[in-house]
Amino acid sequence: MAADKMDIDQSTILDNEHEQLVEFTGEVDGDEYEFAVQYAVLEALSGDAPDDDAVDMFNRFSDVIADAGLVALARNSDQALIVISENDLE
Repeated sequence: MAADKMDIDQSTILDNEHEQLVEFTGEVDGDEYEFAVQYAVLEALSGDAPDDDAVDMFNRFSDVIADAGLVALARNSDQALIVISENDLE
């Protein structure tokens, strides 16, 4: 059975500008996982490239990102860092 809810730990959100990722810890069914969402996902959701506001964009679309994170987790739960891409958007 696939998980249906992710809780994002707001205190772990980090903008990794060098890798063009926003990284965070998410809790799914009592287990914590490390996630990263690509800037391309933020751009797809907002219509604008994240410049200095990637974390703000992340927060604005956190519900959609959490759902995409569940898709990414189901696809590849064995990775140390689960990367959320545009392919994970529903």
